[in-house]
Amino acid sequence: MLGFFSNKQPAHPLADPREAKNVLAEIGGREPLDAMEDASAWLESIVADESFKLAQRLDIIFKLDEAAAAQARRLGRDYPSLSAAGRSQETRQWEAGHGYWQLLIDAYGDCLARFRAAGKDGDAIRPQLPLLYARLIDALAAQFKWKQFRYGPVDAQFWATLGGIYLAAVEAKVEQKSLQLYAGSPETTIEAVYLKVLVFQATSMDKLQPLEIEVGERLIAHFLPHFSLIRELRPDNVYWVDAAKPLPPTRLAKLPEVTPTLRFFNGVRAMEAVEKTMAQIRAEGRVPPYINMGAQYAADTVLPVLQHLALCWAPKPPMRSTARRRISSPLKAVNGLAAVHKRLSGRANGSEGIESWAVDDVSLGGLGASVSISRNDWIRVGCLVGLQPDGGENWLVGIVRRYVRSAPNQGSVGVETISKSPRAVLADAGGLWTEALLLDVPQVGEYARMALPPDALEDKVALVFSLDDKTARLHPRETLAKGADYVIANFFVQSFS
Repeated sequence: MLGFFSNKQPAHPLADPREAKNVLAEIGGREPLDAMEDASAWLESIVADESFKLAQRLDIIFKLDEAAAAQARRLGRDYPSLSAAGRSQETRQWEAGHGYWQLLIDAYGDCLARFRAAGKDGDAIRPQLPLLYARLIDALAAQFKWKQFRYGPVDAQFWATLGGIYLAAVEAKVEQKSLQLYAGSPETTIEAVYLKVLVFQATSMDKLQPLEIEVGERLIAHFLPHFSLIRELRPDNVYWVDAAKPLPPTRLAKLPEVTPTLRFFNGVRAMEAVEKTMAQIRAEGRVPPYINMGAQYAADTVLPVLQHLALCWAPKPPMRSTARRRISSPLKAVNGLAAVHKRLSGRANGSEGIESWAVDDVSLGGLGASVSISRNDWIRVGCLVGLQPDGGENWLVGIVRRYVRSAPNQGSVGVETISKSPRAVLADAGGLWTEALLLDVPQVGEYARMALPPDALEDKVALVFSLDDKTARLHPRETLAKGADYVIANFFVQSFS
């Protein structure tokens, strides 16, 4: 796209209305990944071209954004299903999605900076400022979701930029002006678009898997009318944010410094609406069609996310069931069912697949740890891990329940311990041999949990295996948890002798 630039008249292809129409139509008709890569290249070329006048520059960016909007949303919707497609495909899609929104943020930010520097010459785009503010906040929100797909990091500058745009709209007295973000979308306001980002942050996405994050964002959009952003300090306030400070919204534990840029919001009415929706889903066995989910999702996919939203939006935060104790100790970790089975069965070689973590705190139910993110970057909420405390010989089995990247190569995880004495077994599942983890000591007539590959669990197919010179026969009952490479289920112990 080089060679299009001129100091006199724009020679850029998109400066020609006919050529622009063809390019934009082509982007709108391409597959999401290809569309994002094309749109990103055009955005880069527009920002680099100094021959555009400001009004023409903003108009073309608006049109390009509009043309790519549906494909950009589809890319985000489809990303959570790529975990089984391989790391390279997942990485390409993440980089395309995250990168596109960053380039759109840069393009809109460039227009805003040119407007502020233009003085009276910027008056040509003044009527478009409300849409520019709203689209820019919406682009930041979309990029924020992509960051959450990989659990961050999200730096202070993000919150400074987001709050700064909102305050610019407040100063212009347009933050509550009704507008349409994109053709066919419902009317909204700049304040509502900003509030959606705040609610998204307040909903603890670090405890959800990527698919749940996508579902959660859709649900937040649906319940957003039950939230409001206010200036007054009220007894029912739950969260606060100072738009002039580079800080995320925070639960109101004590009164922050009172400033003109301080805002409050709470989710009490939204929580009540969520509870009614959960009751309806349980009664009807489906997600109500009036909720725009962007795709078809089963009730058992949406209900856990609704429960999570209700907890996060409650006036009081959920309390820990057990006390934490601060410690500092090394910890060995391995990833996935197969790796844990290999360790417990004695088939692993030396330090193969082992990563070093540092325990920060422990409780009866699990632990928190600081981690160095390895090149293969496997940590995700919901993944199964094997853990060996420093100086110990035994391995524990846990599930990652919280994950936050504090820096590109550093993170913090919270792990729920699901077994302190797991055993590796080789089980006969109706003639098919499968590697499984026995999580409880089997007792005849009782239930014992087992973790096994998802395709190895079949209804009414018993697992038979040898353990300590005895033969066990277990029958599957309800499924308790699922992950990318495992399923955990309760089994009835028929015999063990």
